[in-house]
Amino acid sequence: MKRNILITGGCGFVGSNLAVALRAEGNKVACFDNLSRPGSEILARRVREHGCIFIRGDIRDRNDLRSCTGGFDLLIDASAEPSVLAGSDGRDALYVVDNNLAGSVNCFEWCRRNNAGVIFLSSSRVYPYDRINALSYEESRGRFICTAKTAGVSGKGIGCGFPLDGYRSLYGATKLAAEFILREYSLNYGIPAIIDRCGVIAGPWQLGKIDQGVFTHWMVSHYFKRKLSYIGFGGTGKQVRDILHVDDLADLVKKQIRGIGRYRGDMFNVGGGAGASLSLREATALCRRITGNTIPIGREARNRPADIKWYITDNQAVENEFGWRPRRSAEETLADIGAWLAGNHKLAGRLFKVRK
Repeated sequence: MKRNILITGGCGFVGSNLAVALRAEGNKVACFDNLSRPGSEILARRVREHGCIFIRGDIRDRNDLRSCTGGFDLLIDASAEPSVLAGSDGRDALYVVDNNLAGSVNCFEWCRRNNAGVIFLSSSRVYPYDRINALSYEESRGRFICTAKTAGVSGKGIGCGFPLDGYRSLYGATKLAAEFILREYSLNYGIPAIIDRCGVIAGPWQLGKIDQGVFTHWMVSHYFKRKLSYIGFGGTGKQVRDILHVDDLADLVKKQIRGIGRYRGDMFNVGGGAGASLSLREATALCRRITGNTIPIGREARNRPADIKWYITDNQAVENEFGWRPRRSAEETLADIGAWLAGNHKLAGRLFKVRK
C-alpha cells in the first residue's frame, strides 16, 4: 500500500534520506522544513530532484503546519535540533524547548486533526548520561568496555528497560518529554504511533558537525586533513558509540510504516548495535585506512556537558518486532561517507568551508 507521507525536518540529513528512500518505493512524499540549517537548501534541491514535494514552514508555527492539507496519512517527525550541546550554556535553551518539544507537540496535534499516524524519531540521549557514565568499565588498549550487570544493560548494550531517572541534557529531556506526550496523544485519540530512540546515525549527505554526527565529522576531518581532538574522559579517545547507516534506518521505517496501525506509542531502541560500535581511536584507524590520510589529533581531558563514556544500542526489541537488523558495518558506513565526499568534492568543500 502506497502512503501519502509528510516528513518534518525533511531537508535535514535523516529526513532527506528517508524522503528519497520512501519516494523510490512509490509513496507520495512531502518535505516540510524551514531551511534554517546550513546546507538545507542543497538537500531541498535533492529531494525535489527525486520527486518529493517541498513545503517551506516551521513546526513551531501551527499555522504553517495547518497549511499542509494534501491528504497525508502519515507524518515522520525528523525535525529536532539535533545537537546534544544545544542549550548547554543557556543561550539557546528556549529555542531547543520550542523546537524539540513545542514543535513536536504541534506535529502530534496536526496528526490528531488529520487522522494521520506518526513515526517519531527520538534519541538514545533520553537515557541519563550520569547513570551510564557511572556503570562499571574495563579499559582495553582501544576502548572502554562496560562490565555492568544491572537493569537495562547486557552484552548487547543498553536496552529499553534502562532506568530513566537522572540527567540527560536539555536536548535529551525535550525528546523524552515529547515521547511522553505522544504516547498520551496516541492512546487518547487513537493515533497510530511508533517511537524510535535512535543512536548515532551516519552516512552520505550528513553535514558532519562534531556535536551532531561525530563519525561523519571524523571522516570529513580525515578527508580534508583537518585537525581533531579526543575530548573528555582523559583525552584517550576510548569512549564508544555504535553507528547506524541511514539506509538501515530507512529499511526499518519502511517495515514500520506497513504495520503502523497496530501501534500506540510503542517505543524501540534503534542503532548499529554491538557489531557496529567504535571508539574514537578505532574510528581514527578506519578513517586513516579509508582516506590514506593521517592527521594530528590533540587531547582535551576535560568532559563537556553531557559527554558519554559508552553507549551501544540493544536492538533486541526492534529485531523481534519487525524482523529488522542493521546490515551495514561501521567500516562500510564510513567508507560510504568517504565515497560520497570523493564524488561530491567541490560541494563538500563548500559545505565544510574548506580553504583552498
